[in-house]
Amino acid sequence: MPAFAHDLRLGALKTTYADSSLTPRQLIATLHEQATALNPEFNLFIHLLSQAELEPYLAALDGKSAAELPLFGVPFAIKDNIDLAGIPTTAACPAFAYVPEQSATIVQQLIALGAVPLGKTNLDQFATGLNGTRSPYGECRNSVHPDYPSGGSSAGSSLAVALGVASFALGTDTAGSGRVPAALNNLVGLKASKGLISTAGVVPACRSLDCVTYFTATAAEASQLLALTAKLDSHDEYSRANPLWNDASAFGKPRAGFRFGVPAQLEFLGCNESPALFASTIEQLKALGGEAVEIDFAPFLEAARLLYAGPWVAERYSVAGALIEQQPQAVLPVIKAVLEKAPAVSGVDTFRAQYRLQALKAICDQLMADLDCVLTPAYPRPVSLAELHAEPVLRNSDLGYYTNFMNMLDYAAVAVPAGFMANGLPWGVTLFGRTFTDQYLLSLADALQRQSQLPLCGERTLNHGTPATAARNDMARVVVCGAHLDGQPLNWQLKQRGGQLIEATQSSADYQLYALAGGPPFRPGMVRVAEGGVSIAVEVWELPSAELGSFLTGIPAPLGLGKVQLADGRWESGFICEAYGLQGAENISHFGGWRAYLGR
Repeated sequence: MPAFAHDLRLGALKTTYADSSLTPRQLIATLHEQATALNPEFNLFIHLLSQAELEPYLAALDGKSAAELPLFGVPFAIKDNIDLAGIPTTAACPAFAYVPEQSATIVQQLIALGAVPLGKTNLDQFATGLNGTRSPYGECRNSVHPDYPSGGSSAGSSLAVALGVASFALGTDTAGSGRVPAALNNLVGLKASKGLISTAGVVPACRSLDCVTYFTATAAEASQLLALTAKLDSHDEYSRANPLWNDASAFGKPRAGFRFGVPAQLEFLGCNESPALFASTIEQLKALGGEAVEIDFAPFLEAARLLYAGPWVAERYSVAGALIEQQPQAVLPVIKAVLEKAPAVSGVDTFRAQYRLQALKAICDQLMADLDCVLTPAYPRPVSLAELHAEPVLRNSDLGYYTNFMNMLDYAAVAVPAGFMANGLPWGVTLFGRTFTDQYLLSLADALQRQSQLPLCGERTLNHGTPATAARNDMARVVVCGAHLDGQPLNWQLKQRGGQLIEATQSSADYQLYALAGGPPFRPGMVRVAEGGVSIAVEVWELPSAELGSFLTGIPAPLGLGKVQLADGRWESGFICEAYGLQGAENISHFGGWRAYLGR
């Protein structure tokens, strides 16, 4: 792998630009030279922008600064099934190529934020493949080991980051195209929840499943990019609004006690190194405070098989089918072989498969209900270029063993580096979870990167500290001290909303507890005081964030939700009492808790 001329991480570039030691024009010129030199060997770019094509983007930065534009002068690469205005979009099929008048929504967003597109990257034709060898523009080999593929279909995008010519790159992911090449090239690959990043201006693979992805060196950078671009887009019918619990502030340090699923049915296809690497990752998550929970993986694997064995292949055919019928020689034989059964798929077949998929999703959702995420290998084992040449379909399928079900079941996922094999080839894992838990998954990925301290692409190490705030997901925590305690009269209000007891603990020694007037139900009021406080027995419950609003509106005066400090120093949302509510109340602080008072 060539040496990196510049540290291209987002924070490093911002610092470099701020001290005027480098300008965007200087950086882009250097990177253009590097990319030109690398392309004959790696085939990462289909179209590298010329100086004339780059000029409008660079000119737009004149007079601007990193203080004004979050991505000022940040170089990025674009998979060539994503539109860049005025530049051909080929989807790795010259006969399909067209020149778009406007850029894809995601590209427009990034350019408006100050990022500079370097060019369009190579891919498996029509984004059909997970290996990076299915392109008339040349095979993409691995960034580290010449005997292995880059992974695909977002092959060139992963290489642009891994080889040091882009800070980040855009890919797409229908069946693993944003995660497999990330793992094979020591990168973070974010496949956000479907619809979170707009797919307007993207050549579809499976329109109902496609996601735009980010390739970065670190999870923290992927978090920043997602926060900047997760916007509802009226031009994309599949676009979905990002809930506030999944915004930038959700990225942080995972709390101890998180529960992560591990497949009971692990498959490594005979690899003698992957099992130990995966076991090591489990131990690292445990060291971060996680609890491993074995889960039945059979329904996830069945859903994965539906993607290519079921009618969704017809959805792919809706894009390339006309070209296959009119100019069969224009499409690679391996792509035609994958799609050839599509015309025989009937409407009955489609609905039956949809019904089965929905049944599997109900099972999988239930398995994940009590988990914060699931951990899997990114792939069972790496496959060599020689193996792909000998058995292109079978060996490609091997790479998708742990990825094909993700969009089918509507989950968020992030691939994160997790080690190196004896021959130096990068190895990775995937963290996946419920939709709209993207920032939480990135928080875990960040914690894992800091825990492992693996070298990043370009032999760099992480230089940012532990996040100061706690990571959030789609669950909200509530501290209760009275009638909502487990077994008490109002506890049903939590359980009805899917609430679960997380822990029984104590508040900090800064509170007084009062038995409020009125009832039933009889209730206490907990008040923070400057002097004379004691520690109060409390419970921490967790319920879906979407249910927190209805729970809050049902709380009668003088109680409300505020922030309560626990004995270990944490602050959590919890019940507090307005001062006026203490009229006629009895101070019961000396009991140390509501249950002790009731049992007096």
